[in-house]
Amino acid sequence: MSKLTALLHTHNDGLRLGRCLETLYPCDELVIVDHGSSDATLHIARAYGARIVMAHAGRSRHFAIGEASWFLCLQARESISEALAASLYEWKSERNGARAFSMLVREEAAGGWLENREAETRLVPANWQRWNGFLPMHEASACALQGEILRFSVP
Repeated sequence: MSKLTALLHTHNDGLRLGRCLETLYPCDELVIVDHGSSDATLHIARAYGARIVMAHAGRSRHFAIGEASWFLCLQARESISEALAASLYEWKSERNGARAFSMLVREEAAGGWLENREAETRLVPANWQRWNGFLPMHEASACALQGEILRFSVP
């Protein structure tokens, strides 16, 4: 079975990080790459058992791989739905030959929830070479998983 690691980059995300980490129970490991937080971010990450890596300029993107074979990449203001958690458990047990996986993102807005029409590539193998900042670049051939990433606009 492949090891699934949740990968999050943080910077002063103490108000929203707990909600995110609480939903990542399908993951085998939590890795927080922190960019100099001065709030409770690191304390909260440790409380959830996350491995913390301090970001440094010029450091390779693959410094946090460790034993991971796949990364689920999220932002600290996001969490996963129960349906996506179930899909991740199913994915871990059945694995197909897909190169990457995508999922829909629902974003909180003042008038309710908005659903992006295009799925975002968020589950990638550890040797993934295509990154757009801290998240994987879109992969047109990515297989879609059921469930959603929920993106909160307020803490």
